[in-house]
Amino acid sequence: MTECTQECFEFAPAFSRRVVGQFDGEWMTSDGGGVLLRQTDRKINLLKRLVGCFSDHRDPERVEHRLIEILAQRIYGLALGYEDLNDHEQLRHDPLLALLAGKREVEEPLAGKSTLNRMERVPAEAGAAAEDRYHKITYSTEKLDALLVDVFLESHRQIPDQIVLDLDVTDTPLHGEQEARFFHGYYGHYCYLPLYIFCGEHLLCARQRASNQDASAGSLEEVERIVHRIRRRWPKVQIILRADSGFCREELMAWCEAHHVDYVFGLARNERLEEEICEALAEAKTQHESSGRPARRFREFPYRTRHSWSRSRRVVAKAEHLPKGSNPRFVVTSLPAEAYAAQSLYEQLYCARGEMENRIKEQLGLFADRMSTESLRSNQLRLYFSSFAYVLMHAFRRLGLAGTEMARVQVGTIRLRLFKIAAEVRISVRRILLRYARAYPWKPLFASAWSALRC
Repeated sequence: MTECTQECFEFAPAFSRRVVGQFDGEWMTSDGGGVLLRQTDRKINLLKRLVGCFSDHRDPERVEHRLIEILAQRIYGLALGYEDLNDHEQLRHDPLLALLAGKREVEEPLAGKSTLNRMERVPAEAGAAAEDRYHKITYSTEKLDALLVDVFLESHRQIPDQIVLDLDVTDTPLHGEQEARFFHGYYGHYCYLPLYIFCGEHLLCARQRASNQDASAGSLEEVERIVHRIRRRWPKVQIILRADSGFCREELMAWCEAHHVDYVFGLARNERLEEEICEALAEAKTQHESSGRPARRFREFPYRTRHSWSRSRRVVAKAEHLPKGSNPRFVVTSLPAEAYAAQSLYEQLYCARGEMENRIKEQLGLFADRMSTESLRSNQLRLYFSSFAYVLMHAFRRLGLAGTEMARVQVGTIRLRLFKIAAEVRISVRRILLRYARAYPWKPLFASAWSALRC
């Protein structure tokens, strides 16, 4: 029987040489490239501002793990691929993660899973006067939402003439008895229905929601908040909302028209809409039958619903015929025909919203679907952590990888190639030395990112 204190392990020999393993080496880490993320945080000052969104009511004389260390540990952990709080029972002894978290003595352990869990499960009424002795760290939803928008605004050196805000939802499957858990018929399982708002690759909103409501529920409030904050900094910028037919609602369109915000939304087809383009559909069918290839025509016309819309609006139609049959599609927009012709509006502006699907996939790569705590508020905080991990990763891609072959790759690829580097950690009084393998294949890219981030 192997003794638990054994430190030397002998394996089958290699020809005339013994093969021996011993646990007596220097500290090692598998996340040696994480210092690039630390350098990125120094550029955008994210974590220090994130601390300002929380209130720490703990007794300072009894605090072992500072708030900034706890938040940094959690967010760096997600960015480096550690989705579960249980992972931190081992990670808390990693000197590299202690360095990232801002621990002065990196040999000392970080917070354990129980400490992290108490922070995430804090109820809304917790605080200095709360009777619960364990829940002393609270957060402000308003401040966290504002920080997401502020990071986006600060990323622009020049004020853009136009920005496009993409709105979309996705499903977060649930496997327990979480608060606000409902079955969703379209997705076919119990889930949450989080709302995301992006501007290009920048995340502006990640709102956790129950799934027993319309896809557009709450979107007007989020759009109003974001547009107000953007226009305080950029009063003359043209703002365009872009989304699928799930957001084509009178309330949202009327607000946009009243506040000089443009929109292009998908419009669910019906018999009246298809009658408007019956001739174009026939032309597309004839062309397809003669060429054997997909054919499409574009038309536009004013349209108003019988009851739900308050006014007539411009509708652009794609009359398309595919090998499988007719495929009509419609969008409604406030943009004028003089500036946006029908075909370019549909193919170049509206269809570009498909890129947002990649951004949502990146959220899942940062474990935004890990919603296993009991309350909706706790799961919203987990969504915030994944969101700020994305903000940090995107800032690294934007600042450190600009102009390289990895300037457009997803965060999972960045993590695998640049952060998941085995390194020996040597700690002395004067320095912390990270020794990487000479055979590391991405050294030129690593050096390029380091050079860009130290400017």
